[in-house]
Amino acid sequence: MIRIKEAILVEGRYDVNTVRQVVDTVILETGGFRIFNNAEQLQMIRRIAAVRGLIVLTDSDGAGFVIRNYLKGALPKQQVKQAYIPDVLGKESRKRQVSKEGKLGVEGMRPTVIIDALRRAGATFLDDNTASERQAPPIIKADLFAWGLSGGQGSAARRKLLLRKLDLPEHMTANALLEFINAVSTRSEILEVLSSFSVEPY
Repeated sequence: MIRIKEAILVEGRYDVNTVRQVVDTVILETGGFRIFNNAEQLQMIRRIAAVRGLIVLTDSDGAGFVIRNYLKGALPKQQVKQAYIPDVLGKESRKRQVSKEGKLGVEGMRPTVIIDALRRAGATFLDDNTASERQAPPIIKADLFAWGLSGGQGSAARRKLLLRKLDLPEHMTANALLEFINAVSTRSEILEVLSSFSVEPY
């Protein structure tokens, strides 16, 4: 498994699954064109890009470039790198028919192709020493439950308070919060914020 510093932004969940098998980093998805109307998601992506950098890895078809061009205008240029997969004709095995343009998307790319695309984009590859901070266990849903941030009485209010402390939208879901704090924070940092609440973490 190859570690990189930057987060990677792909189009959909099948792309996430493919890239996650190749690269150890935070992997985000646009949800296709839904990113155009999701200000909260875009704000989260901006915050993550500001902390660790972002690599945009969309499909090579027209839709992928529409999304990519939108993001170019919505995100600071100096914080974003562009990774491109080649045009490869074919059909992903899960699909009944080929896409409109007949090209494989990110989910259909071989691991070596994805790694080459990231390398050409200028991804920051980490060795075991520089990546030591990423080896700590990630924060998981069970942690949010244990800290009283999900699944319990008063958890929504408690989560809203944490979101306010982190300067995040109050309507952010527990899953989105989990994605964000794993990208830009550590367990100890979150516990420190929680300890500042009038009620101590669970």
